[in-house]
Amino acid sequence: MRRRGLPPGWALLAVVLAAAGAAAQEQPVARHVLPNGLTVLVRENPAVGVVAVSLQVRAGSRFETETTAGITNFLHRAMLRGTAKRTAVQLATSYEDIGGTFDAGGEVEAAEVRGQALARHWETLLALIAEVALEPALQEEEVERERRLLLGQIKARADAPFSLTFDALIRNLYGAHPYGRHYLGLKDSIERLTRDDLRAHYRAIYRPERMVLAVSGQVDRGRVVKVAERLFGRMARSAPDTRDALAVPAPAGERRVIERPAQQAQILVGYLGPGLSDPLYPAVRVLGAALGGGMAGRLFVELRDRRGLAYSTGVVVPPFRTGPAFFVAYLGTAPASAAAAEAGVLGELERARSAPISADELARAKAYVRGQLSMDRRTNARQAWYLAFFEIVGAGWDFPDRLTRAIDAVTAEDLARVAERYLTRPTIVVLQPTRG
Repeated sequence: MRRRGLPPGWALLAVVLAAAGAAAQEQPVARHVLPNGLTVLVRENPAVGVVAVSLQVRAGSRFETETTAGITNFLHRAMLRGTAKRTAVQLATSYEDIGGTFDAGGEVEAAEVRGQALARHWETLLALIAEVALEPALQEEEVERERRLLLGQIKARADAPFSLTFDALIRNLYGAHPYGRHYLGLKDSIERLTRDDLRAHYRAIYRPERMVLAVSGQVDRGRVVKVAERLFGRMARSAPDTRDALAVPAPAGERRVIERPAQQAQILVGYLGPGLSDPLYPAVRVLGAALGGGMAGRLFVELRDRRGLAYSTGVVVPPFRTGPAFFVAYLGTAPASAAAAEAGVLGELERARSAPISADELARAKAYVRGQLSMDRRTNARQAWYLAFFEIVGAGWDFPDRLTRAIDAVTAEDLARVAERYLTRPTIVVLQPTRG
């Protein structure tokens, strides 16, 4: 049965989610910059006896080259394997003793050391995070262990049909721009990077003025700032970065077919859109939801429910700051239906340019995006990540709240404008299954 407009219960659900999200985010956030330039953000949440910490640094695949691809994530995974004071096992025992978890990794525009623990142990947790961030051992044998794991992850990603197709599309969209490479890196670069390369990269990125420490949970903001000053205040401020701006890629709008043994055909259609700082970004997020947000988006309704052409379908729009961000519609289907499904996806994307989004579709899409933003910030761990990430990329820690208000103001005319501007010259990658 075809779904039209705002499905029953959606309006009520949106109100409930918005209210829950607003209640979770009403706690005030304190922002303090240490004398050396490190930014500290504290969100007090006395209702939950858990504390989460996110220490982020401005680094990632956005700043890497073909030669160093994956070095930021490699470094952070290796940092978890021991410090100047503790082995990897001792480190794991230390955070488990305080009822906590610990992790680290690099992504596109930020890298993170993060952890959670019972609130009464927050100072111990913060000290452990500082130890990992400031005193990584990077022992040769641990670096080699992590290298083997990363090479396995890169191979697994290349063997998975959807991620293989997605990565191919992103490379075709961005070309030589570093956004075209996954943050795991390339097999050749991970094999080539040495322990000395990791140490040099660590010294280059771990500077206080490009770091943000975010704490969310049952803490006192004043005490957190004092402890942060004690732990991180000895870091010396360095000269500001002088990185050149990257050229904006211009996709050729090409179509590529990949043949691989697989159960499903994968069809991905991509465009380049605005980054976070662009006033049109909120409208693009809403357009993505109108087309591919859940079971009431146009792609699901038309291609799965009505025509039976899709096993799965949706739209992905990522939170890049400097842009351009991608706008990708995807669809998984039976191999025999690949041609019809591809034509159907392209038809729906073109229809977004010619057939206005209705008032019901607009309301549903806005509720969907607001719900996602609220639901994703329900925990202290996600609150800490959001605070640190948007601060480190330059959008400001309160960006999600400003984005929510901007989404409320999006009109059907705004969606028509961004569809006309960005949904042109699609880049297409199709994975066509072959017999294994």
